[in-house]
Amino acid sequence: MNSRPSWLCEGARVLDPAKDREGIVQFIGQWEDPQTRRVIPEAVFLRPEGGGVEWVVSDHQALRQADVR
Repeated sequence: MNSRPSWLCEGARVLDPAKDREGIVQFIGQWEDPQTRRVIPEAVFLRPEGGGVEWVVSDHQALRQADVR
């Protein structure tokens, strides 16, 4: 398993290209995909800046560091 990049931590702003949106990392930890029942040990939990519906990214390699505002 590849290690996470140093910029990927709780509170970081990231770009999720799969959803074409930015989010704030809330938590990095274990998550079980409800459809496949596969356990992901380092899933990334994101939410939109300012609040909203959280989403989970199972592969952190898909994420990109967002531009600093």
